[in-house]
Amino acid sequence: MLLSTPGLVLHTTPYAESSVVAKVFTRQLGLRSYIIKGVRGRSGRVKQNLLQPLSSLDMVVYDNPKTDLNYIKELTPRNPGLPSEPVGNSLRFFMTEVLYKVLREAEPMPALWDYVDEQSSADQEQKANVPVAFMLKVAYHMGIEPMDNHSRREPYFDLQEGRFVSEPSETTLTLGLSQALHAYLSSQVQATSLQERTDLLDALIAYFQLHLSGFSHFHSHEILHTILK
Repeated sequence: MLLSTPGLVLHTTPYAESSVVAKVFTRQLGLRSYIIKGVRGRSGRVKQNLLQPLSSLDMVVYDNPKTDLNYIKELTPRNPGLPSEPVGNSLRFFMTEVLYKVLREAEPMPALWDYVDEQSSADQEQKANVPVAFMLKVAYHMGIEPMDNHSRREPYFDLQEGRFVSEPSETTLTLGLSQALHAYLSSQVQATSLQERTDLLDALIAYFQLHLSGFSHFHSHEILHTILK
């Protein structure tokens, strides 16, 4: 059957002579794989720039639950005027890699989709804080959000336990990073240094690797460390 749904492109792979297989995070159906015809080559009816990481599309798709690979019948861009600039592009690439590694096929998550769609086209005032805030929001929707029980008695965040604890160990963050994480969790983020943001983002990547299977070989944050100074 045919179904209309907006979608966010996560990844494309060449397929046959002029087609691609696209991993798309759809609002109605969750993560799905689609064949898109007529993409590759000069005479392609679908331009490659419509399928960049986190491109937002309105789509008409064939939905057959008995197969893992369906077709896209029609697609149109939802934000064709999105500016291309290094920081915004790097943030979208980062968000795409996070989603590609955490989402599973056919699990609709409309609330997460709405958040990502908004973030992908937003004019961020504090772009340096976006990566950490984004990972915490994704953690919330995936059911692994860190518990914000920070206090004087429990000031250290334990990556393994997912909560603040009283004593430091091999799996706890430093007092400074624990305090910074608490600030993000309680929406009281203040100006932070590049080193602190870098360390906290690295810590959250380690946290995801501990609590989500398949979250490995993550690389896009390395580009952000260079650009978001």
